[in-house]
Amino acid sequence: MLTPRTQKLVAAMLAGDKNALARLITMAENNSPELPAILEAAGRHPGKGYTIGVTGPPGAGKSTLTGKLAACFRQKGLEIGIIAVDPSSPVSGGAVLGDRIRMPHLDLDENVFIRSMASRGSTDGLAAAVLPAIKLLQAFGKDIIIVETVGAGQTELGIKQMVDILVLVLTPGFGDAVQIMKAGLIEVADIIAVNKADLAGAEELLAELQSTLMYDKGGPGQSIIATRATDDIGIEDLFREIEKRRNRRI
Repeated sequence: MLTPRTQKLVAAMLAGDKNALARLITMAENNSPELPAILEAAGRHPGKGYTIGVTGPPGAGKSTLTGKLAACFRQKGLEIGIIAVDPSSPVSGGAVLGDRIRMPHLDLDENVFIRSMASRGSTDGLAAAVLPAIKLLQAFGKDIIIVETVGAGQTELGIKQMVDILVLVLTPGFGDAVQIMKAGLIEVADIIAVNKADLAGAEELLAELQSTLMYDKGGPGQSIIATRATDDIGIEDLFREIEKRRNRRI
């Protein structure tokens, strides 16, 4: 049962109030006793937001790539929600907010909602409030919802169950790449983006990944795309591949 105050928040969120949406996500982060009722109310307006997970080791360029992808979707007139899971601050326990610093052009767009979320000690690169936040963003009417994990490395398999499509971002020279392969992220990723593809070792990494590529006779299987997100190289190819899969689902 929702209190009258929370009922007003839910109604305002459903009417397009971004402040109400932000406050409800905060309630999810704080594990409010009203959260089940909030999600039940939001579930009556499920929306059709397509969810994209972006994961991979720290320093792979996930935030830059996420921002460039979001810009591509905005050019099509789609409304975007971004959940950026940041490492928890050792001082406050809140999010470090590093992802938002790398997406300043999106932060000023009224049709883009960015929420940084502290991992709060989670070992899977996510936060407990990610799934409730996705449901709230869908009820709010966002067309595309991108979830960027904190980059905990080989432990991030949980994101696969939360999103429609999973993009794994790797870069040449990362020792974690082999561990990621062993842990199963290679197998569950729909698209693998080899970012910073101008660095030494990129061709070797691409060849190694091609040798592990999984093909699905009943679907699109996996794709590997070389990118240089800071220079916009390969971003359009990645965007088109995601759109192809999204349109197939639609």
